Amino acid sequence: MPGGRGSKIARLAMAAVAAGVLAAGLALPAVGGAGAAIVGASDGLDLRPAELPEPPLAEKTTVLDATGHPIAQFWDVYREVVPLGRVADVMKTAIVSIEDDRFYEHGAIDVEGTMRALAANLRSGGVSQGGSGITQQYVKQVLLNSAVTEREKAKVLEAGYARKLSELRYAMGVERKYTKDEILGKYLNIAYFGAGANGIEAAAKRFFGVHASRLTLWQAATLAGAVQSPTATDPEGGTGNRRRLRDRRDVVLDRMAELGKITPRQAADAKLKKLGYKGTPLPGDCAASPYPYFCVYVREEFLRHPAYGGTEEDNARLLRRGGLTIRTTLDPRMQKAAERAIERHVHATDDPVASEALVQPGTGMIKAMAASREYGTSAREHELAYNIVADTGHGGIGGFQAGSTFKTFTLITALKKGMKLGDGFTVGDGYRASGAADFTNCRGENVGDPAHTVTNDEGSPGFTSLRTGTWHSVNTFFMELEHRVGLCDTVQTARSLGIERADGGKPSEYETFTLGIDDMDPVTVANAYAAIGARGRYCAPMAITRVTDRNGKSTAYRPKCRQALDPEIADATAHILSGVLTKGTMRAVGGIGRDAAGKTGTTDDQASAWFAGFTPDLAGAVSIGDPRGATAHKLNGVTLGGRHYGAVFGATVPGPIWKDTMTTALTGTHPTPFPPINAPRFVNRSGNRS
Repeated sequence: MPGGRGSKIARLAMAAVAAGVLAAGLALPAVGGAGAAIVGASDGLDLRPAELPEPPLAEKTTVLDATGHPIAQFWDVYREVVPLGRVADVMKTAIVSIEDDRFYEHGAIDVEGTMRALAANLRSGGVSQGGSGITQQYVKQVLLNSAVTEREKAKVLEAGYARKLSELRYAMGVERKYTKDEILGKYLNIAYFGAGANGIEAAAKRFFGVHASRLTLWQAATLAGAVQSPTATDPEGGTGNRRRLRDRRDVVLDRMAELGKITPRQAADAKLKKLGYKGTPLPGDCAASPYPYFCVYVREEFLRHPAYGGTEEDNARLLRRGGLTIRTTLDPRMQKAAERAIERHVHATDDPVASEALVQPGTGMIKAMAASREYGTSAREHELAYNIVADTGHGGIGGFQAGSTFKTFTLITALKKGMKLGDGFTVGDGYRASGAADFTNCRGENVGDPAHTVTNDEGSPGFTSLRTGTWHSVNTFFMELEHRVGLCDTVQTARSLGIERADGGKPSEYETFTLGIDDMDPVTVANAYAAIGARGRYCAPMAITRVTDRNGKSTAYRPKCRQALDPEIADATAHILSGVLTKGTMRAVGGIGRDAAGKTGTTDDQASAWFAGFTPDLAGAVSIGDPRGATAHKLNGVTLGGRHYGAVFGATVPGPIWKDTMTTALTGTHPTPFPPINAPRFVNRSGNRS
């Protein structure tokens, strides 16, 4: 009845709630007017439960290699969400004991605890205690984590009646929606413990190097004590902070003993433990990855490709906060083979840098990316702060001139136009265009340079065929061959195999294109050669095979391939290039014990040196150049791997690195032979010169 006993009880209950709101959020007046203030406030309270918006927590993204092992992590907020069942029972007991010992007994608000806080506040004339339980703390953390700007965060933290009431209504909604265990699990995953660790799993790893399921009593008490003031007790902040953290740990232990959760002896023994903070390094980004160059490639691929989300900004947020698991193509065994091969021939302290990429023919999957220098920002340690193995779209800043590896594209164009293996012509020691019209770019412009003479580094003048010209890398032969088959057609052949400059631009359409004047990166060159090994099937370079979101939903990504070359043209190209290893510029290095083919590459005066080669199972490209500037710092009179070289050519160091890599990387892989060539189509009749 209105004004009766029920109404009075309701008003008292409302007053108690109001007291909780006011005690936790406002400084109360003197005792005499407190009751009136509380009851007056209760008359206008709206205490209906409200639905708390709970956006997904920011979680780290984990990158896996092809075998499923973690190789990198990305995060803005270091957190690993775990179910409550994977948290040690002693941790649950510790956090409840110190933060809200009646958590399993009260509702959204602990009236007993609130009134206890109210009494203390009335005695002090201000706010000396808060009445917030775990549910209310969870609500505040959700609101704080949802805030984007500093202004929004400040609004969440400000003291005020309206804010506290809003939090209470949300807490009532949370209590209605979840069980107590579910709320505790959510709280443990959202709480900040200091030292950059958000959530109990990250904190257990960061503080003690263990999973949350393996926490001991003294470790659990330490973390439970940290949540009250994680900044003041952050062990990364120095000895004062560590002393405060240890004191808080002991307070938790005393409280657990007081509540009968542990014995006084257990508390005393735990207090004898040292703080035990390990400061396990926070995993993150590519500098901490064992495969940093590949990591950078994956990161940039994810950020720039709309297939993985949306805009670059959207993808960046998803990568660092979305809790993704990214499965990649990297083969750790092949990666190790590339790293060790490079280490044998080029040291990290050498001025020139060797870099290598391995790609699987027929899929474009990048199996390895390695370099002689460590990835990082320390110039004193000779580190590189960019991805020297890749193009600018994947963290690079430009590559090195590809040299004679580009002659392969002219060879392919000649085969496409009907030339046979033994077809050729007589050449001299020098080549000079007769006029500008000798070479025409794809815009129809004449770009021949009659003022420039191209000379040979290797090979002798006389009759030269497609075979011998390629084996011995005869410059004058390839200049004349490009003249005959067409500059534009040669460039288009290269582009059909994915050739773009390392800076992302189109290939340079000048007469010396066939001599490899463009700066290239190993991934792009290796992938072009992989297409030949796949019988002309070009596949875009691929680093990511699967992305799984925080809810377990997976999206698989398949190779993007097309037939770029007639398979028989690719077979004939492989046949000729295989002779480079046995009869040509690589003959002193030799083959790898299975069908293989490739091409050396050296630029004018040894500004850079390359080798690109392939089998049907794996392709690779190795480059060497000086990152201080290849033109100013040529590969003449240099020391690599402790050995002095008067001049470095493609077969001097890049070739041996490639051979060592492939021999090891393909161990255990059944050799796939090259298909036989179509002899009537490509082999000259008996008596023709070859």
